[in-house]
Amino acid sequence: MRFLPRLGLSAALAIATFLTWRLLLQTPARSHQGDLSPKAERDFTLTLDTFLHIQQLRKRRLRAFCNRAGKVTTLPSNQDERASLLSSLRVNTKLDLLYCQVPSTGVEEWHQLLEKLEEENVTLPVLLPYHRLHSKETRLSKFNQTEIKAMLGSYTKVLFVRDPFHRLIATFLRGMGISSSFSSFIQEVLDSGVQNSSVASKPLVSLCRPCLIQYDYVVMFGFLRQELGHLLRRAGLPGGSLLPQLTDSQLQWTYRWLSEQMFSELSAQQKKHLSHFYRWDLAAFPFSSSFLSDHPSTTDTWEK
Repeated sequence: MRFLPRLGLSAALAIATFLTWRLLLQTPARSHQGDLSPKAERDFTLTLDTFLHIQQLRKRRLRAFCNRAGKVTTLPSNQDERASLLSSLRVNTKLDLLYCQVPSTGVEEWHQLLEKLEEENVTLPVLLPYHRLHSKETRLSKFNQTEIKAMLGSYTKVLFVRDPFHRLIATFLRGMGISSSFSSFIQEVLDSGVQNSSVASKPLVSLCRPCLIQYDYVVMFGFLRQELGHLLRRAGLPGGSLLPQLTDSQLQWTYRWLSEQMFSELSAQQKKHLSHFYRWDLAAFPFSSSFLSDHPSTTDTWEK
């Protein structure tokens, strides 16, 4: 019986995806630099110039965050420290790609794409001015410090980001927890604390280390097809024809509706603490339309 609320929410999600698309398109979104949500219409086309401009804005925001947040910006020489710091980082040594693996951000679709590129035996089209390292190992932390530095300096580095509240909803709907209600699930996340939280709920800044890794592309959930298409072409790889079926743009609008319903289940204290829990992500990335953005933490509480 305890799973009935989750099943009901899953059913509501499916129904909402089908029925509320046009209604939600009429809902105004708050604008912020680097946030594409105001442009999120069915017939919206992301041009290359707009894509590059948006990337500049997102990376500028990240740099500003890192300058005032005091996050790790240098690679530790100690192997155990490196392993802990880089535990979510993955590489593809055949295609010279580095990315952060976080559930429900679009990385699952990215894996499908990489598998297709492997099946098609796609290789980089030009000779590179550095020694290529071929390995089946995908965990960045398993390489030595010299190899890691070389990868950080030469690979195309991709960061997938998504509204943290949407990530929590997706985690809850997948049943990754024992809670029967969304409110109790959120309380479990808050009680665990940032350091002890699971990968599915830990803030992206803690997992992906964007102040240490100078990401070339920050890809926003909701625009995967268009952003990945430009990214692949810029990296010298085939784009559109190999992209898997992507439904993130439809889900993004549905999650906006679902967020309102589920956010109302939380107490005022939970809302405040949840915004504090994700204070780094809200400051580092353009989540202007997130419900958590309505309860911001001040800069002097970031490190507390």
